[in-house]
Amino acid sequence: MTELLIRRFVPGWEKPEDPEVRRCYGRLGSIVGIVVNLLLSAGKLLVGAITGSVAITADGVNNLSDTGSSVVSLAAFRLAARPADAGHPFGHARYEYLSSMGVAVLILLLGVELLHTSVERIFAPKAAVFSWVTILVLSLSILAKLWLCRFGRTLGRRIHSGLMEAAAADSLSDVLATGGVLLSTLLGPVLPFSPDGYMGVLVALFILRSGVEIIRKAMDQLLGEAPSQELVAEIQAFVRSYPGVLDCHDLVIHSYGPGRRFASIHAEVPAEEDILVSHDIIDTIERDILAQKGIHLVIHMDPVAVGDPQLEHYRGLVKEALAAVGEGLSFHDLRLVAGPQHTKLVFDITAPFAMEAGDEEICRQMQEALQQREEKLLAAITVDRV
Repeated sequence: MTELLIRRFVPGWEKPEDPEVRRCYGRLGSIVGIVVNLLLSAGKLLVGAITGSVAITADGVNNLSDTGSSVVSLAAFRLAARPADAGHPFGHARYEYLSSMGVAVLILLLGVELLHTSVERIFAPKAAVFSWVTILVLSLSILAKLWLCRFGRTLGRRIHSGLMEAAAADSLSDVLATGGVLLSTLLGPVLPFSPDGYMGVLVALFILRSGVEIIRKAMDQLLGEAPSQELVAEIQAFVRSYPGVLDCHDLVIHSYGPGRRFASIHAEVPAEEDILVSHDIIDTIERDILAQKGIHLVIHMDPVAVGDPQLEHYRGLVKEALAAVGEGLSFHDLRLVAGPQHTKLVFDITAPFAMEAGDEEICRQMQEALQQREEKLLAAITVDRV
């Protein structure tokens, strides 16, 4: 069913990285969410009014809020697809993150109101009318939400959309919440107390939890969360695969929304190579990674002396000292400044954020470790955290 809808309503569906195709994916997911949630909300609100069940009514209002969320998503995908302009040179893709937060605020407001109503019902219980129609509506709702969760997750992963995946996670929470309401309806006639208000509280808590999770994820994206290790390794492997590139380091990635990634990296090239040849290789890498992976990459070229016995000697000393200082450390941009009294090494160290030692402490330990190997050896070190 999912693939059928995608192929029917998403022209060029096999190219999800294309901005226009991506917008079509988002539009399809939003419209399907609107239709399914409207039908579920109407059915539950009707059954809740007939039976007097606050839990069923709460679940229906939750579906109505999901409809509003899908409407916001529809607008967000349209706004996010707008091209870059003079005021926003990196595009408008972060509209998705802002829309996620707007949806989350709406969900939290509804959750608080439903929690208040449900608590009141606990202290002033009313008997709900058992109906097989209620059982049928709730059962169909669970099946529909399970499908909607899978549908949203498929689309979200295909186009790398946090907004779609948040909707899928919300659908899964709805499955659990509706399951609780169904259990309340089945157990109500046999229990000595009315479980209606308690299940209403449970549904409200699921709604609140969903809103908090969506806000947390959107905040991480807006603040600039760390790129995945898979993406880092993918970019580094891409750059290293070209002849004439010895190694790379200092990769920095900025995300301006789904499909809008900008990055910079330092690529080491042989110092004895013709600079025009190395520059041509760098230009080729930048063009290729944009065409193949949609990443705007700027490469800084670092010339490295290859085959210099003296430099290789000191490179070996630095490796030994790093191993003595701690695990997870690496270095790059090693330069040698030889003087009459001392030899000075200039280089950068890459250290993980998780390493407890501060930057100054790492530099001090490295200086000591190097001087244990050569007393007149000095070091000018810059520490980068990754």
